[in-house]
Amino acid sequence: MAERMLKFVTVARGTPEKRAADARLGDFHEIYADFIDAKAKEQASRCSQCGIPFCQTHCPLHNNIPDWLRMTAEGRLQEAYELSAQTSAMPEVCGRICPQDRLCEGSCVIEQSGHGTVTIGSVERYINDKAWEMGWVKPIAPLRERGQSVGIIGAGPAGLSAADGLRARGFQVTIYDRHDRAGGLLMYGIPGFKLEKEVVQRRLDRLAEGGVEFRCDFEVGRDATLEQLRAKHDALFIGTGVYKARELTAPGAGSKGVVKALDYLIASNKTGLGDTVPDYESGELNASAKDVVVIGGGDTAMDCVRTAVRQGAKSVTCLYRRDKANMPGSMREVSNAEEEGVVFEWLAAPRSILGEAAGASGVRAVRMRLGSPDASGRQAPEEVSGSDFDIPAQLVIKALGFDPEDLPGAFGAPELKVSRWGTIRADFKTMMTSLDGVFAGGDIVRGASLVVWAVRDGRDAVDAITTYLDAKAPALAAAE
Repeated sequence: MAERMLKFVTVARGTPEKRAADARLGDFHEIYADFIDAKAKEQASRCSQCGIPFCQTHCPLHNNIPDWLRMTAEGRLQEAYELSAQTSAMPEVCGRICPQDRLCEGSCVIEQSGHGTVTIGSVERYINDKAWEMGWVKPIAPLRERGQSVGIIGAGPAGLSAADGLRARGFQVTIYDRHDRAGGLLMYGIPGFKLEKEVVQRRLDRLAEGGVEFRCDFEVGRDATLEQLRAKHDALFIGTGVYKARELTAPGAGSKGVVKALDYLIASNKTGLGDTVPDYESGELNASAKDVVVIGGGDTAMDCVRTAVRQGAKSVTCLYRRDKANMPGSMREVSNAEEEGVVFEWLAAPRSILGEAAGASGVRAVRMRLGSPDASGRQAPEEVSGSDFDIPAQLVIKALGFDPEDLPGAFGAPELKVSRWGTIRADFKTMMTSLDGVFAGGDIVRGASLVVWAVRDGRDAVDAITTYLDAKAPALAAAE
């Protein structure tokens, strides 16, 4: 091991080659190339194999990072893939879109010593893409089939992760989703330059080939009530995510040209997939030749600004009320956006939308400063008197975050209990909701969070549902 690892003192940190900004603005392809074999082994060999792997403990999935880094450095790529796949249902997705700078890489011991973190995310992506290339990713093949069935509501990361594990254990799995394609935000929310859709589709195909049934264009409450699905399946898992956009409370917020971030991103992704989207074709959800202002500072805001520059926007400005250090979005994404020509107005908040109801013409903003900490401990932004300024905009995108929809009302299940924030209440240990046999996880329980946490909840739900159905099985057998 000593000959192959601990090379961080002699080998500098290296990332996969990134396409130049001017070259990548003409398409929605991923901006990073893959590692070549030799480079992946070299970068993996920088791992210090520390006694307490903080990278692993700070990964929501607790991936066995030091072990598969060592295997990669030693050329044992198939073993590295198999170890990676033990803890994650979609490691090549997380390798692309996880904010590693805030999770595993941000906790890397050698980063704290000044040598630069191991490029964990890029190696994770490399070994799993290699696995698909080499045919190491096999269809799901349960050791035995179980007669019990599980219905999953929501084909996003939480639902797909749960489906993967449940089907592997032999349960009959059906996924219901209201969109015309499965994948949730992986397919329709995250732009292709971060996650090409072929990467998502091959995971969906693997589930389908393994016996998972997909029911798309299926809306619970319209096509069936929650109670009807409970009667059809032995257990249910709700992983719908949170999609209700937070509103902009400013004069003129209802003007034409002020749109929701998710509507904008879905239109762009559908167009990229070859669909005809009338609101995109009409220009309502298209940034081409427009001055664009995106309001917000999270990862969704970064997806919007980077999409707008690729659509040929005249100018793109991101308006965020706190400073760069307090921005919730990934710093890697901020850096990419800056390279691509996005202008950031830090410590600035919208005061009103300029123009007429028939069409926005700009945003009047006000400068902010950080005052005393709020209830969460973050410094609360305060207006700077007399600091108003105007930004031209014919398209204003609201990326202010997401809240849960009224699922009890939509599902026709008023007995489904929710928290004061509208998220579904689920037992911390069992993941069961107020309804027997109905489980929930991901953003619909946590609130808006990261994909990797949704994958984690889906994985945990597999154990919770299995325990529940195993206990139920003797009663079923007796009834038969």
